[in-house]
Parts: sequence; C-alpha cells; structure tokens
Amino acid sequence: MKAATVGRELTAATADRPLQSPYIGPKSNRLRLQTLVRLRWLAVAGQAIAVISVHFGLGFPLPLGLCLAAIAASAWLNIYLSIRYRANLRMRNRYAAMLLAYDILQLAVLLYLTGGLQNPFSFLFLVPATVSASTLPMKYTIPLVALTLAVATILAFGHLPLPWTPEEPFNLSVTYTGGIWAALVCGLCFLGMYVWRISEETKRMSEALAATEMVLAREQQLSALDGLAAAAAHELGTPLATMALVARELKRDLGDDPTHGEDLDLLISQANRCREILSTLTLRDDPEDKVFGRMKLSVMLEEIADPLRGGDTAIAISADFEEAALDEGRSEPMVERNPGVLYGITNLVDNAIDFAGNAVNIAARWDHDTVSITIVDDGPGFAQEVIDKLGEPYVTTRSGHWMSEIAADGEHEGMGLGFFIAKTLLERSGAVVAMANRTHPDHGAIVRIVWPRDDIDAERRRGSPT
Repeated sequence: MKAATVGRELTAATADRPLQSPYIGPKSNRLRLQTLVRLRWLAVAGQAIAVISVHFGLGFPLPLGLCLAAIAASAWLNIYLSIRYRANLRMRNRYAAMLLAYDILQLAVLLYLTGGLQNPFSFLFLVPATVSASTLPMKYTIPLVALTLAVATILAFGHLPLPWTPEEPFNLSVTYTGGIWAALVCGLCFLGMYVWRISEETKRMSEALAATEMVLAREQQLSALDGLAAAAAHELGTPLATMALVARELKRDLGDDPTHGEDLDLLISQANRCREILSTLTLRDDPEDKVFGRMKLSVMLEEIADPLRGGDTAIAISADFEEAALDEGRSEPMVERNPGVLYGITNLVDNAIDFAGNAVNIAARWDHDTVSITIVDDGPGFAQEVIDKLGEPYVTTRSGHWMSEIAADGEHEGMGLGFFIAKTLLERSGAVVAMANRTHPDHGAIVRIVWPRDDIDAERRRGSPT
C-alpha cells in the first residue's frame, strides 16, 4: 500500500508540470542563449568567408558592401546579447523563436543579394527550422517554417543575379528553380517533423526515467526507515527494561497503596507493551541481510497483497514449483526486499484491482532456471489501441490524462507513468515483463513477470546449494 500511495502522490505532485526535478521540466527544456549566440557566430564566420572568397577569390561581382552590412548586423546582435545577458540564460520560447526568425530573415537578405534560390547555400534555410523543431514547442516551429517557406517563395522569383562571370551569364530555368523550391519545402517538412518527433520522444523518456528514479529513491527511504526502526529497538530495549524494573521495585515497596498502585500497574503494563512492539521490530532485523532481510516468494506476495485486500475484489495467491521441475529446482526461491521489485509488483497488482470485476489471481511458479509471477484479472482487459504501447511513458487508459484530481465518480485519474515505472524497475532487476489479454470466452488482462532464477533467488546469488 505504501508503494501505491507513493505512486498517487507522484501523480498529484506532477499535475501542472511533468516532474519536480532540478534537471528537467519547462525551464530546463528552454534553449540557452549561448547556444544561439555560438551558432550565429559560426554563421557569421561562414557567411563572411563565403562572400569574401566569391568576390576576391573567384572575382565574381556582387554587392559586397550590402552583404557585409547584413553579416555585420548579426555580429553586432551577438555582441549586444553577450554583453546584455548572461551566457547561461535559458530564454523564453517566444524570444528564442524571435531570434530564429531574425536568422531566417538575415539569411534571406543575403540570398536576395546573391542569387536567391539559385545560390547553392539556400539549403541553409533548413537550419533555423531544425533548431526550432528540436528545442521549441510546435506552436513556435510552425510559424518559423511558414516564414521560411514564404521568404523562399519570394526568393524563387525576386532576387539579384547570382554572382558569376559577366562574360557567361548564369540563368537557371524556371522549372529547375521550382524544383529547388520543392526540394526545400520537402526538406523543411520532413526534417522538421523528424527532428521534432525525436526530440519529443527524448524529452518524454527523460522525464519518465526521472520519475522512476524519484519513486525508487522514495522506496529506498522508506526501507531505510524500517532499518532505523529496528536499530532503535535495540537501543531502547535497555532503558525500557530499567523503567519496568524500577516500577516493580516501587510497587513492592509501596505495597497495596491505593493512591499510586494503579498508576504503577499502568506504567508496568505500558513498558511491557513497548518492549513487545520493539521486539517485533527487532525480529525484522537480520544482521546477515541488507535492511531487514530476505523472504520467501510466497511471503513477499502475501505482504504485497495484504494491504490491498478489504475491497470488493478478491485477491487469490498461489505459489508452487512447475510440474516438470527437477528436484533441485523445487525449493521455493528466497527473494531480497528490493524496493524496485516491491514497488513494481505492487503497482501491477493495484492496477489489476482497479480494472478487475470480482477477482485478481496472482500465481508464482518456479523451476530450476526461472521464477515467474503471473497477475490475472477478470476485467475488460487491455484496450487494443494501447496494448502495443504499454511500457512506454504517458500511455494510459484512465480518463483525465495529466490530471491529478479525483473524477466525479471517485475514479483515480492517472498520468500514464505508473505502468512504465513498474516495468522499468522490474526490468532493472533482470525481469522480462509481458502483457496480454485472456482468450475468449474468458476476459481480463494478464501480466507475466519472468526472472532468471539466478537473478532473483538470494540463495543462488550467495552461492548456496539449492
């Protein structure tokens, strides 16, 4: 139940933004000013070298003063930005889009002065749109692509002559110029969409993995608290025994004193009760194990399912070796209290209960080589539109995606991270997680978790004989 509660707290805490982390989120996704400044310096250097080489190296006539003025404008803009703002400033998206729009217009001016789309450097129109697609939301990228297409269309028909030898004028046919324009349009659309999709997938995966790390850290903190409680039990045992001893001595000295006798009896009983509670905590602490020990596979499943019982859904647990198991594989596996494994299985069982009709069955099976846990419910099963995407972040069939509120009918509305987190944590432990729907006429979902026995069995890892 604690793991399920942590998952719901994570959902509530991330309603307005994907995660509360200093490394990801809206601000960290913004484009750094220094990145644009460095790219523009690179463009300034390349443009200057190209213009000077064409004019002085090849001897082709071009409006050198106007070209250098356009290049100098970018240089002065960079100098101003570098002096006015910190280099590590992360710009708001609209300001970054404005700077990229400037780069498009500045390049358009240079191309107008040097042949329009006939200039072989016209492919550089792809750069600002690509940078926008990889760093800015789509609502800013689309206007930048539209601006690029607009100026490219203008340059296809209106521009100064391409720098060339006066004796041999260079003129491309309208058809070929149209082909260049079409190629530029296709490149902008394809490259922009491709880069945007890759960037979005990377961001989503980074956010979801950070959520996984946060949940695992929370589970480790809870486990550490259990260990501290067991350690505190050892330390508090002696003073409680002393208090009980002193109380008994006082009762013996006072005899049947009606004034203090009942108080002393209460003090002795409460001290004994405290010692019983502490002894229970002490039993959890095995000095040979990390935190508070190992447990049998069936015990782990009972520990997970017990807090989830009490509702309308019946939870049945079975644990046994496979019929074909060899004698040396029949002993029940001993598993460590791995916070990731506990959280992952708890989350999957909790999801099964949420969607089940009347019952959830949890079956643990093992043989000499593998250990498996199968969770089966009698609900509607996985929706066909999401079953192939399960295990990816932000995939959910719950209503109110990205909402943290409770629906009017009391149903919890999820983010689509719970299954991803559970699957990721289980796979980190060496498991393979598979999902399917039950075959007709049965209905419901099946989740199967399979480990190599050497990865999950603590006795095997210690090198003990089976």
